[in-house]
Amino acid sequence: MQKNKTISRSFDFLIILWVCLLLFSCASTKNPQGGPRDTTPPKVVTITPKNLSTNFSAKKIVIEFDEYIKLQNEFKEFSISPEQERPLILKTKFKKLEITLQDSLEKNTTYTLNFGKSITDLNEGNILKNFSYVFSTGASLDSLSISGNVKNALTGKNEVDATVFILPLEKDSLVGKKRPNIYTSTDSAGNFRLKNLRKGTYKIYALKENGGGDKIYQQNSDEIGFIKTPLVLTQNIDSLKIAVFKELPEKFRVTDRKLNADGSISMVFNQKLKKPSIVVSEPAKINEDKTVRFNKTNDSVKVWLADLSFDSLKLAIYDTDKKLEEVKFTRGKKDTYLRNIQITDNTTNGLLNPNRTLNLYFNLPIQKIDVNKIVLLEDSIQKSGFTITTDSTDVLTYVVKYPWKKKENYILKIGNEAITGVFKSTNKEINKKFSLANSDDYGTLMLTVKVPDTTLSYILEIVNEKKENVVSSLLINKNQTLTFANYKAGIYYARIIYDENKNGIWDTGNVSKGLQPEKIWYETKELSIRANWDRKETIDIPKNN
Repeated sequence: MQKNKTISRSFDFLIILWVCLLLFSCASTKNPQGGPRDTTPPKVVTITPKNLSTNFSAKKIVIEFDEYIKLQNEFKEFSISPEQERPLILKTKFKKLEITLQDSLEKNTTYTLNFGKSITDLNEGNILKNFSYVFSTGASLDSLSISGNVKNALTGKNEVDATVFILPLEKDSLVGKKRPNIYTSTDSAGNFRLKNLRKGTYKIYALKENGGGDKIYQQNSDEIGFIKTPLVLTQNIDSLKIAVFKELPEKFRVTDRKLNADGSISMVFNQKLKKPSIVVSEPAKINEDKTVRFNKTNDSVKVWLADLSFDSLKLAIYDTDKKLEEVKFTRGKKDTYLRNIQITDNTTNGLLNPNRTLNLYFNLPIQKIDVNKIVLLEDSIQKSGFTITTDSTDVLTYVVKYPWKKKENYILKIGNEAITGVFKSTNKEINKKFSLANSDDYGTLMLTVKVPDTTLSYILEIVNEKKENVVSSLLINKNQTLTFANYKAGIYYARIIYDENKNGIWDTGNVSKGLQPEKIWYETKELSIRANWDRKETIDIPKNN
């Protein structure tokens, strides 16, 4: 009997153990969930010798962080001021950064080690921005500072992560030739602060790089800003305002050129030309029968030639009848070209602005349109009376006119080979489906503009909400009321360019000549256009001080 009880208890124990194991297994089927991604840069725990030390004589600096670190782009990002002939040696070891000085230090001098964006954590790559280590070999530190804000000269927006640097006046010629030693980066509001500076006279610059990231100004790609008058630093300087701009190269150059797969020729320039033209200089006999199309800003061109039997040719580029450059192109005798006519239009999501014509955009110049192969359907019913004509301002644009009706669905059926382009190219069948947008979705802005001086010239530009695209541009020199009709409902802004040389365009600055860009003033209030609404506003242009 005792034996049976023992067996029963053992069996009960096994059942309880099995249930516990089962519950534990169920509770452990999911892997532990990770927390949110680490977005915090490394933090300094200790520095030996301490930051802002005086009477400094050490040969090694050790900085310990709260996590494992690594260095990136240290040769571009790290600098020491004043410079040393032999570079410092930077070495990471787990959570520590060791800096070894190889040269002797000057007496009674403040040194700044600027790490830029070189220090990141090991796993996530979070950057410790603008970290610097400062020490003095004398009894005191240089303590002057320069602070301010950097904006884009054209858009007025704050520039984030722009590099602001100063150069002693005697080294000002180094701009664009050598990386500066005294620099910092702007924050998310475009603000900057340079600290621990010694008394002296400096030139200050702001650099927005769009390429190498080496803190050396590249005119072809980067934007630059500067204060023309040298800064005499005897006390802290605050509230500096620097506007960066894309400098126009002084010398004209073709930056890109190609003979395209369809036989056309493309060229891109480093300048916006005023009155450009293209001439085939060799062989001159094919110059007459050509089609030329410049883009709206006249800094690129496309050329179609009727005769492609040449082995080589030369294209001469002119501006206001002045020859700028001659470019040579070569082709193989067996070269072949692929040409298919492609067609786009000015509808948005299948809706046509009820106040605009239907525009067709072609990728090749058109020689003939067979309207008998084009059908217009209005709610599946074929209609006549539409016309297709060339746009007088653009060789690749054609305008379709018809009394479009509200709430009707249209199909423009462009049949196979209805369009014939250069080199006898044709189209495949294309169906364009669209309807009229609701006219109530558009509004009108009536803007009264008052100028401070009728002897001067101003350019009024209406830009979109992001201040990136110009919707309309007008040259004004007197008080007047302007009507901007049938604009899509949305937020717009007005900006005024003080056209000092009266050439009708915004002129950027020039670093070598010390020229600032023409000033731009933004009207601060939004020019919101409401659907089916006429808005009246007045702009008082302030004087250009």
